[in-house]
Amino acid sequence: MKIKVAVLTSGGDAPGMNAAIRSVIRAGLMYNFEMYAIYEGFRGIYEDKIVKANRSTVSEILMRGGTILKTARFPEFRQEEVLMKAADQLKKHKITHLVVIGGDGTYRGAYALSRYGIKVIGIPATIDNDVMGTEQTIGFDTALNTITEAVDKLRDTSSSHHRCSIIEVMGNRCGDLALYAGTACGVDLIISPEHRPTESEIIETLKNINLTHARHALVIVSEKQFDDLGAFKDKIVLETGFDTKVEVLGRIQRGGSPTAADRVLAARFGIHAIELIANNVDNGRLSSTPINETARSLNPNLTELINVIDKLK
Repeated sequence: MKIKVAVLTSGGDAPGMNAAIRSVIRAGLMYNFEMYAIYEGFRGIYEDKIVKANRSTVSEILMRGGTILKTARFPEFRQEEVLMKAADQLKKHKITHLVVIGGDGTYRGAYALSRYGIKVIGIPATIDNDVMGTEQTIGFDTALNTITEAVDKLRDTSSSHHRCSIIEVMGNRCGDLALYAGTACGVDLIISPEHRPTESEIIETLKNINLTHARHALVIVSEKQFDDLGAFKDKIVLETGFDTKVEVLGRIQRGGSPTAADRVLAARFGIHAIELIANNVDNGRLSSTPINETARSLNPNLTELINVIDKLK
């Protein structure tokens, strides 16, 4: 039977997704698989946006951010009748395997689809780095470098104004971006789900920094750590004397050309996904995790990095 493999991207975009798409399709073609591209994620399966792919489909995309296959939120994919129709669409095209590229939400969708007889392989791609079963996801390194560059620039203006800059980064329920960026930039405070000083500890630390006549203070905080970050900023101004500004980096963290590290990681993941289909082998370097387990948990273990941060205080 001819092996037919489709690939899609879902959820939030991440730099390196295009590199992963390229790797999956070109590796599949090398194995003489029939390759398909699905546009707009799981919605694209349901709406039959399934197109046969060849080498030219993925030409000149390695260095591009975002995803050429597009992505779309599709909450209806939780409904049984929608899942059944999606599975039927894949079966209509006689697609034997589906490769999904995305984060934890993508894996939950993939697992749901697998219950309808579709063989699914997930490639972890999210700037949040919050997929169970992998040390690093595609897009994390690029986002981390984007944050580091932004923080370095904010350091210049903060020191010029004797200012405390509170820099909010993405991460949802995972603090990897905050923890790694804060460590890389040598900031004064990191606030994340895994490393959460109390408000009184934060105020006390900033008071002491100001009393030592430091030129500035830098604080990196994961999103969703405060109900009202602006109100907490006002409290810092009142109790520490620091001129304080909140800088929300937002979706700029998702954009940009992927770093070399993310391109290489995407290439390795894509090839490994195709090798799993072809040979069902594990080469000892990359490994696979049952998709139901990836949908069950979120944050990787950050104990070692938190210990490093504590030692660098």
